[in-house]
Amino acid sequence: MKHERHQPRVKAWMASIAAAVAAIGLAGCVNYGGIKSDQHIAPPEQFETQQSLPAQGGQWPAMDWAKQFGDPQLPALIDDALKGNPTIEQARARIEKASSYVGSANSKLYPNVTGSFSSTRQLYSGNSIVPPPYGGTWQTENTVLAGASWDLDLWGKNRDRLRQAVSQQKVADAEAEEVRITLAASVASTYNHLAQLYALRDIQVREVKNREVIGRITAGRVSAGLDTDVERQTANGDTATSRSSVGDLDGQITIVRYQLAALLGAGPDSGLKITNPTLGEGNNVALPDDLPADLLSRRPDIVAAYWQVDAATQDVKEAKAEFFPDVNLSAAAGLDAFGWGRFLTAGSREFQLAPAIHLPIFDAGALRAQLKGRYADLDYDVATYNQTLIGALSDVATQVTQIHSDDRQLVYAREALDAQSKAYQLAVVRYRSGLNEQLQVLNADDNRLAAESAVVDLEMDRRRTQIGLIKALGGGFDASGAGLATPIPAPASGTTTQ
Repeated sequence: MKHERHQPRVKAWMASIAAAVAAIGLAGCVNYGGIKSDQHIAPPEQFETQQSLPAQGGQWPAMDWAKQFGDPQLPALIDDALKGNPTIEQARARIEKASSYVGSANSKLYPNVTGSFSSTRQLYSGNSIVPPPYGGTWQTENTVLAGASWDLDLWGKNRDRLRQAVSQQKVADAEAEEVRITLAASVASTYNHLAQLYALRDIQVREVKNREVIGRITAGRVSAGLDTDVERQTANGDTATSRSSVGDLDGQITIVRYQLAALLGAGPDSGLKITNPTLGEGNNVALPDDLPADLLSRRPDIVAAYWQVDAATQDVKEAKAEFFPDVNLSAAAGLDAFGWGRFLTAGSREFQLAPAIHLPIFDAGALRAQLKGRYADLDYDVATYNQTLIGALSDVATQVTQIHSDDRQLVYAREALDAQSKAYQLAVVRYRSGLNEQLQVLNADDNRLAAESAVVDLEMDRRRTQIGLIKALGGGFDASGAGLATPIPAPASGTTTQ
């Protein structure tokens, strides 16, 4: 009967709370009228790429793209770098931190339940508000309490905060993929530079032998009275210069080995174990079809920029929800009594219901300023996305153009090397026969040396650019396979909502 008498009071109390929420929501003085943004992320078809990035039926790079160069040492080095490099560990730490934010934001969607117990021994004054028989005596007050509170999230603020945290975690995931791709490409490019230095060293070693041959011919001509000591010393000086070049290249090779060791996340001694590279030309260069559109899911930097825009959009929504009332419900139940004798009796029960409503009525423009700041962040992230997309398209086009340029130059460079080699051989024969002077032989040798070095530089530059193109095409990354697929349409709700 007593419970039935209380029901009308509870219903009336809940109705009054609901009415208060509605009234306060309608009467709120703070609003976000006039604060908006018209910025949008740019679709790839907005940019003209038909001529610079034609469809060629090519394939996107695979995750094991390094194997195409036919040197087993390169994939092994990349694997080692991805396992132990501190840069990778930093990226993983950022992912874990972002994940913790997701967990924290998710917890706000559920009630918070707590429990407590306290036991207080106290001497109560006999001349205070506590009446006998407790006044003037020592008493032990025991309290056990269980409480729960819940933010009703009527306007979705907590849900928007969770979506923002999830998007930030995806940003961290995509940035970690970008670190992985950049590190792998850096290892490959540095390894290619090591191959270039070894190739140039081989040229200089052969040049030392050529200079020694010229020196012996000169010595014979001096003995025959055909040349003077000037030619002898010139030949000796040129031979010494070539030996010096070999020493210089040996030093550069050691330095690049140390650089590779640093990329591997290891000490410099590890670089000394790296042997002479045996890189091949690699696969034919052909661009994939639908490149501008598909590039959005193949470049982790674009994916990261997309999810950053999405996170900023959720930030805007959360800031807007701050303009509406917060409604929190809390309740507590427990036992409270002096001593233990009556602690577990019905008379020691206590209950508490404490709904709370909060609405900003006057804040001197703080919420509007906060929302303007969130929109500014959103505009910045949209601009960053658009710039990232433009940079990615330009990156691919630049790498492809450079490869084609190197291919054309290599044709003529190899023709020049063939001609200069024949000229040098003829000059040596004529010099040996006494028909040419030493200067003609040395000039022919310098020309042949320059032509051979130019071919090596172009070959290595082409492979370096090919590695750059692989990175520009995403280095084997696929947003769908990595759980980072960007939904269509793009997150434009935050940019257009007023």
